[in-house]
Amino acid sequence: MPTFIGFNTQNQFKKFTLVDGELIKRDLLNAFNITQGQLPGRPAYGTTLWDLLFESQDQATMAAIQREIQRVAGGDPRVYLTDVNVYPQENGVLIELEVQFVPNTDAQLLSVFFNQQQRRATFV
Repeated sequence: MPTFIGFNTQNQFKKFTLVDGELIKRDLLNAFNITQGQLPGRPAYGTTLWDLLFESQDQATMAAIQREIQRVAGGDPRVYLTDVNVYPQENGVLIELEVQFVPNTDAQLLSVFFNQQQRRATFV
């Protein structure tokens, strides 16, 4: 029996229900796609990462991106972030996250590409 059950219409055609790991990944991606302050009633939800993508891609910016990813992932009690790697790309930033979904102990590597042109985060 699933621990977490949710609803999703993005890239879904017949089955709109997501459970456990798939639901947590979708919720994490939603948090990455929402600019902080846009969700009514939850001003801390979302990310300021989109502002950092247009800065120069130096070590200070990469460290700020890592801190922001840790802050966003830390806002979800179902996610335990074990490692973050940031790779500047031509049209954005590729971020590799090693996460554990609570209550599981298996680590997963998630690759998220933040596209500057489309202003959209997607799993790679």
